[in-house]
Amino acid sequence: MALSRRQLIANFGLAAIATQLPSAAQTNPYPQSIIKPPRLNVNDTIGLINPAAFSYPEEIEPIKQILSQLGLKVKLGTHIFDRYGYLGGKDADRAADVNAMFADSSVQAILTVQGGWGCNRILPLLDYQLIRNHPKIIMGFSDITSLLLAIYARSGVITFHGPVGISTWSQFTINYVKQILFNTQAITFQNSSQIRVQTITPGKSRGKLVGGNLSVLAAMVGSIYLPNCENSILFVEEVGEEVYRIDRMLTQLKLAGILDRISGFIFGQCIKCEPEQPNESLTLEQMLFEHIHPLNIPAWYGSMIGHVRDIFTLPVGAEVEIDAVAGTIKLLDSAVT
Repeated sequence: MALSRRQLIANFGLAAIATQLPSAAQTNPYPQSIIKPPRLNVNDTIGLINPAAFSYPEEIEPIKQILSQLGLKVKLGTHIFDRYGYLGGKDADRAADVNAMFADSSVQAILTVQGGWGCNRILPLLDYQLIRNHPKIIMGFSDITSLLLAIYARSGVITFHGPVGISTWSQFTINYVKQILFNTQAITFQNSSQIRVQTITPGKSRGKLVGGNLSVLAAMVGSIYLPNCENSILFVEEVGEEVYRIDRMLTQLKLAGILDRISGFIFGQCIKCEPEQPNESLTLEQMLFEHIHPLNIPAWYGSMIGHVRDIFTLPVGAEVEIDAVAGTIKLLDSAVT
């Protein structure tokens, strides 16, 4: 049926308006330059926040003691003890704590208390220009993945995938925190001798390091808060997910075109990921090989990343070189100034 003149005019008008509306990518351009935050010094103040799940007051004192042993002081976020169901307070309040810590000149770095769930909910409420104007170290892992990736993607500030406040803080973990956050050194990350590296595809590659918890990262696909992964080194880790679920999440990254754009791949630790019916499941090794080996990029699994006692502190957005046979991640420059 032919459209009436009125319908044609109306459709033309809507099309004209649509072409004039700025897209999300235009209104939120990716930063053209990467910013390194200032390094930590003894007597610096660390801001503690809960951008995801809630914490109990008794969990904070051990964190203070750990930071004190590193020569650091602590300032608590205004809403650190808030609770809203399974969240550490209302979205606006959790986001306000993030923004306030970046704006606070008395705070030199930010440590998240724990993960859980909730960071994705506050991403639209963060002031990325404020963060870019006041770059600081911010560190965590698990659900904090989305906060780290969004801040890097939208502000260009390097963030740090490392321990949260309630982590074990083993000597291995502390040593990497010191080397990365207190020193302007370009170090190489290498597993301890007890943790075996399993190569998927041998080789070396360079690129910006991006990644974190796989399920959180997969949940960000299609949003403006996921960094550009072109020629990046992607690292992922997981906990409590069966092999078929990890398969599903990697398939999502594949279908979204992310796996085809990266130049290297690292799978960390996968704790409590054994299938309930081993005889009816692919192994983790089989599944990873099927997804990653055809990409023909350097790749391995078993890196000390994830929900384990001893973990690296990895700078998200830093330029690195990886060796998939040795299982090493070499920083090509310092991550802090």
